[in-house]
This record gives sequence, C-alpha cells and structure tokens, in this order.
Amino acid sequence: MDKFLITGPCQIKGKVTIAPSKNAAIPILAATLLFDKPVVISNLPKVRDVDTMISLLRSLGSKIILSKDSRTAKIINKKKMNTVAKYSIVKKMRGSFLVLGPLIAKQNNAKCSLPGGCSFGGTRPVNYHLEGLKKLGMTFRLKDGYILGNSKGKLKGTSFKFPKITVGGSQNLIIAACLARGTTTLRNVCLEPETKDLTKFLNSAGAKIKWSGRTCTIEGVNSLNQTEYSIMPDRIMAGTFCIAACLNKGELEIDNINPEIIKTELNLLKKVGAYIKTSNKKIIIKGPRKIKRIKNIITKEYPGVATDLQSQLMVLMCKANGKSTITENIFSNRFSHAAELRRLGAKIYIQNNKAFIEGVKKLVAAPLISSDLRGSIALVLAATAAEGVSKVDRVYHAYRGAENFVNKLKKIGVKIKVLKK
Repeated sequence: MDKFLITGPCQIKGKVTIAPSKNAAIPILAATLLFDKPVVISNLPKVRDVDTMISLLRSLGSKIILSKDSRTAKIINKKKMNTVAKYSIVKKMRGSFLVLGPLIAKQNNAKCSLPGGCSFGGTRPVNYHLEGLKKLGMTFRLKDGYILGNSKGKLKGTSFKFPKITVGGSQNLIIAACLARGTTTLRNVCLEPETKDLTKFLNSAGAKIKWSGRTCTIEGVNSLNQTEYSIMPDRIMAGTFCIAACLNKGELEIDNINPEIIKTELNLLKKVGAYIKTSNKKIIIKGPRKIKRIKNIITKEYPGVATDLQSQLMVLMCKANGKSTITENIFSNRFSHAAELRRLGAKIYIQNNKAFIEGVKKLVAAPLISSDLRGSIALVLAATAAEGVSKVDRVYHAYRGAENFVNKLKKIGVKIKVLKK
C-alpha cells in the first residue's frame, strides 16, 4: 500500500491543467447500459473509480474498447445483458449503485449489491433511489446484501418529489426514466454540474430531458441513438488547487475549468484574502499573506459550498487568523480528517455536524492516515503547510478520484515522494 512522504512548508507556484471529472464520468458510464447502439465516451479521467465502473460494465456484458491512452471508451452492449452487479466490485465505489436504474429500465430486472466507497462514519442510505424507482414501477426486496429488483415490462412515467435532495438518487431516476413509457416529472432534484452533464449526454443520444429550476421532466423514448460525448472538467480538483494556493501563499494558473461552476467557493476564497482573476476557461489565484477566517462555512447542495471541498476548506481555516466554524449539511458525519489534522497541531472541536476551528500560526509534521477520498487530499494539503516531514498512509483513496495527483503537485512545488510497499 503506497504512502506519501511530504516535506513542508512548500512554495506553491505554477500552472495546473484540470483533468476530466470523476463525478461526471461515473453516472455517464452507468447510463450507457441503456443503449443498443455503440456509444463513445471521450475525455475520461484516469482514476481508479473509473476503472472500477469499467470493470463493472464489463462484468454485466458490455464490450469496452479503450484507446491507447485510456481517455476514450467505445461501449457496445449485448441485447441480453447480465444483470448481477457483484458485491466484489460494487463494494469499491458507491457510484456503482447507479447501474440499478438502467438495468431495470433496459433489462427489467437487476440484482445489485448495496454500495461501498468512502467511510464517513455516518449513514449514506439509498432509500430515495429505491422509493423513486418503485414509483416508476420497480418492485424490489433485499436479500443477502443485494437489492433484487424487477419490473413487468417497461417502466411507467410518474411524478416523484425527493424528500431530500440527493445526487445519486436524482441521477438513478433520470437515467431510468429515459426509457419509461410516458412522462416522468422529478422534483427537488440536485443541480450539480455533473448531473447536468449527464442529462446533456443523454439528450445528445435522443433523450428528451428538460429542466426548470429543481424540476426535471423526462419524456420517455423507445431507444437511444448512437452518440459521442466528452466528459466535463473536475470542479472539485479545481477548487482543491485553489485552496492549496491560498494555504501556501502560492500563485497558480488553473486551466481547463469554467470558473462559474465553482463561483461559490471562489467567493469564499476572496473572503479569506485571495486575489482571483477569472476568464472563460482559466483561474489565476494568488494566496493571501494572512488567511482571514470565515465565521461559518456551510455545505449545501449546489450551488452551495460543495461537501467534497469541506475537508480542504477545514485545512485552510486551521491556518486562518481567528475562529471559524464549518457546518456539514450533506453527510451525517464527514469529519474523520479532523482527528488527523489535530495531530499536526490544529485546534478543532467537533459537535454533531459542526466543526469549531481556531487558527494556529503553524502546523507541525506528523504521521497521518486517511479514511476517504477527499479527506486524503485534505491531509496532503495540510502536510504541504506543515513544518517537517509528514507521512500520509492509505493514499489509495486519493488514487480513486485525483488524476495524476502526485506529478501535478510536484510541478507546482510540492516536495512529495511516493513510498511503494
């Protein structure tokens, strides 16, 4: 198991090109199960979660031809697919559960393992996925950790309001409704750019999906057409590098990103004192000499502050001048990184879904261990600002969603080594 050895504090300066979005690629790949005709997905990120989804699709019977650089996948489905999404694959990544909707819509049955992925110390239920699919006509039962789902022929259009905004649930129902008979109206739907990317992909193949605020209307079609589609850039990694610049008094030019999709987070970074200049596909950011505190950062559904940037923002507030709070509203407990940050000298107190942070003048290196994807990236950022050599363990979490992370860090001045085991 690899470890990162990071010597801080680091002088961060240079240029970063943002890779394609893992969070957009996963639902789009799942949606290819709807197709009879070949589909070409380009601009795929080179991360382990995408490898996992490709393995899952292959296990279901998809023929996938990857380009030499693994950036493009041509996907050809059999008429009759395997409908068992095995625990051995699904346990690796929560997004694997997104195959349930398309399998029911296209094959009328599925045996799908309940999902795995990051451990946040809290529950991440799939009940909204199941309630919505039931409204579309799926019957299901739970047996041996698997959802056994069936439908009598085509799913039927319906009206469904999510009791709570859910990204995965929204995506599963949008995908499934594309082949349903009649019109489906989904309310209280997530507006994350990755979900909009999914619907753009589906519409490019002849789906009939329209948006009006948080309402998504899907008019079912008999089949989807052959299409080619390019995945959007990764807004979470763009935000991560912006935070890295602020943390280390750095200067970065960040390319291949639409600044509008992280406007909320960029406004936060302006409040901490960063200089930010944006253009069509570029962000130029210069970190402040002294990091100003933010009284209360609150994670919310898009366009609010992204929960996937919460841990990185916590690291930034550890070096801020004064006391800050972070309220985590998306996941019940996503603060596992806080205990590790305290090992570096951070002053953090957790109460329910709220973190109270008192900024310190310096962080001091220590051995660290990560427990989830974004938390592992946050610990790496913290190590770049700590004095001395930090060893970060269980970095396979970072490999799941951060493409070429180590080399990108090296190019902007981070002193990082990978210890192979």
